[in-house]
Amino acid sequence: MAPLNLTPSSMFMLTGIPGLEAAHVWISIPFSTFYIIGLLGNFMVMVVVGKEQTLHKPMYILLCMLAVTDIGTSTSIVPKALCIFWFNLKGITESGCLTQMFFLHLVSAMHSAVLVTMAFDRYVAICNPLRYATILTNTRIAKLGLVGLIRAVLFILPLPFLLRRLPFCANRIIPHTYCDHMAVVKMSCGDTTVNRTYGLVVAFVVVGLDLMLVALSYGLIIRAVLRISSKKDYQKALNTCTAHICVMLISCTLSLFSILTHRFGQGIAPHVHIILANLYFLIPPMLNPVIYGVKTKELRDKVGKYTRRR
Repeated sequence: MAPLNLTPSSMFMLTGIPGLEAAHVWISIPFSTFYIIGLLGNFMVMVVVGKEQTLHKPMYILLCMLAVTDIGTSTSIVPKALCIFWFNLKGITESGCLTQMFFLHLVSAMHSAVLVTMAFDRYVAICNPLRYATILTNTRIAKLGLVGLIRAVLFILPLPFLLRRLPFCANRIIPHTYCDHMAVVKMSCGDTTVNRTYGLVVAFVVVGLDLMLVALSYGLIIRAVLRISSKKDYQKALNTCTAHICVMLISCTLSLFSILTHRFGQGIAPHVHIILANLYFLIPPMLNPVIYGVKTKELRDKVGKYTRRR
């Protein structure tokens, strides 16, 4: 294929889920259902925490930050995916594709930073409870959130600019429902070594480093919990972390699988990878409000009170 440099009017084509085009309408049902449930649940968390003064605490502010990132990640991909499934609108401009890719990876990096901050919050709550109120103030949580945003921008901003310099082939068909970084890189006829290397570095520095920090926090938490002699306090400490552990397992498992299969999973059927990649942006946003609502008594009581009042 001869290289063809894209012009502003050039289009990429998103195929949806290759091999399952005939089932797109049926696939759209769980997609839209998960998306709507996720939106309602996360907006409910933000509204309740915003209105209830007793919930203006670091832990619940972090839940709101997590809700924002959950809404951002799912909204980055689902509307376009539904346009493909329902109306067969597969075209997307170069600028639109790069913009979607930027915001998707930006919010994903922010989501990872929020999970790290939540792990630190649980570490302080269990290992240093007497100083919790002085170490983790609302202002400090806001500053940590700002640091996470700046880090995400610094790491993700080069991605679209590195892609802009590439010559793309005449066949600009992306076998995906959204513009993922590696999916767009594979459309180039030029040397993509820099793009692939930088993408891998970002994946391991952002996701890898964050996982290490979360593992360190929970390693210290487990060590502290095992030293607790009282069975009641032991159970209370475990319950404090259960929700966050569930969220981390769901999010990180799907994330790592998506990243690694894009680079090393040649033997995996394309439609399997694409479905799992989409579920990574649909399942956690849907389940996170449920997990924290069930496991956090104070939030559960306030949500129940608020819904009964309505």
